Amino acid sequence: MPNEIHLQQPAPDRLVIDMTGSWRIDDPKPALDAVESRLAEGPEIRGVSFGSAALGEWDSSLLTYLRQLMRLCAARQVAVDLAGLPEGARRLLTLAAAVPPQDDARAAGARDPFLASVGADVIEFCKSCGELIGFVGAAFVAGARLLTGRARFRPQDLRGFLLDCGARALPIVSLISLLVGLILAFIGILQLKYFGAQVFVADLVGIGMVRQMGAIMTGVIMAGRTGAAFAAQLGTMQVNEEIDALQTLGINPMEFLVLPRMLALTAMMPLLCLYANLMGVLGGFAVAVGLYGVNGTTYVQRTLEAVGVQDLWVGLFMSFVFGILVSLAGCLRGLQCGRSASAVGDAATSAVVTGIVAIVVATASITVLCDVLGI
Repeated sequence: MPNEIHLQQPAPDRLVIDMTGSWRIDDPKPALDAVESRLAEGPEIRGVSFGSAALGEWDSSLLTYLRQLMRLCAARQVAVDLAGLPEGARRLLTLAAAVPPQDDARAAGARDPFLASVGADVIEFCKSCGELIGFVGAAFVAGARLLTGRARFRPQDLRGFLLDCGARALPIVSLISLLVGLILAFIGILQLKYFGAQVFVADLVGIGMVRQMGAIMTGVIMAGRTGAAFAAQLGTMQVNEEIDALQTLGINPMEFLVLPRMLALTAMMPLLCLYANLMGVLGGFAVAVGLYGVNGTTYVQRTLEAVGVQDLWVGLFMSFVFGILVSLAGCLRGLQCGRSASAVGDAATSAVVTGIVAIVVATASITVLCDVLGI
């Protein structure tokens, strides 16, 4: 039986639509012109109901047709009674009408004016600066409570972070530092050989690694490795509402979560820097002695003469500062994380970018300060 609609008007203000046949998606549907003309002409109709005694099989195409009928009735302010429809169709139509579409859903993709975008970015930047200052202040308070013996965190957590920031980071630090030393030696010796001064590549590699490059490369490595890990860990805890649970229990997240991470990374960075210095000097030694025939004893002597104690202290001080900055960046972005899985990835990415930018700015500032002080 083809799907059809039959219009009946038992009362002047009442219209009944009898639906017959099989309403499947492949079957042709009757037009709505008859219903629209009946609503427009004659006595004013106040209500529309349905009859489905002869209705056969149906699928979502019936629901689509009924939704069009309901919109047509709503445009003319005609009440619709769904009581005559099958129970499944009534439930689905009620569910579809429970959440109305947002009128401004399509407008969300519209681009804001240029000045509005700049203003929003400036406001967001100022807000981020305020959050950063507040976080640094909270970290300072947590450190002060640690010095007075009132900070609360688990010692086993600190031991685990020391292991993760120290011994487990040695392979990647070894590889990168060795390659940096090789690169510095290649660059320097290719120029120095024109003057017959290949041996002075030991000065270049030694001072470059010990004073700056060892600390910088270690900081960048730890920003990408450990800073991102801190942000992901705290971000996942934020998503799972574990940080909220700690606050409910009266446990300060700055002391319990942030402080052991800061202590571990700040303590391990100078040691990793020393190790990176050694690996960089070994890389330069391998290039100068193995490829360009520089005497090994002479290379070691030149390195010891060129590198002073103040160079070593400058590099260690840099690494100490980088440890604080990287740990702060990772923990800050983790605590700022949203409540979704994508927010955790964004927090990890932001932690790496923030950490590296902080390292570059700190390097420039310390270099200028050392030049002013004559160090």
